[in-house]
Amino acid sequence: MEEARLHMKKLAIVLLVFMVLMLLAGCTAGPNKMEKIPGQEGDVAGFWKGLWHGFITPVTFIISLFSDGITFYEVHNNGNWYNFGFVLGAGLFLSGGILGRKNSCKD
Repeated sequence: MEEARLHMKKLAIVLLVFMVLMLLAGCTAGPNKMEKIPGQEGDVAGFWKGLWHGFITPVTFIISLFSDGITFYEVHNNGNWYNFGFVLGAGLFLSGGILGRKNSCKD
């Protein structure tokens, strides 16, 4: 009897983990069909623009909630380099840089 309960508990945990993984997989982003296609100004955003956009993400996100003309991610980008710059810029501002926690050594 106890062995059957243990088996059912393990099965329930495995099913729960599987369902969570399926839910997360369903939320992944699709391909960017505008990648490597110039925007209205005729340029494609690269690493440096991605870095800047990532850095100003907190401000532009709040503005984008109230304005349809403002977005915080440039879809007309060059792909991986823009994405790398964007994540690096957002990481510098949000967690690893300016607003990151301070290390204090007490020796």
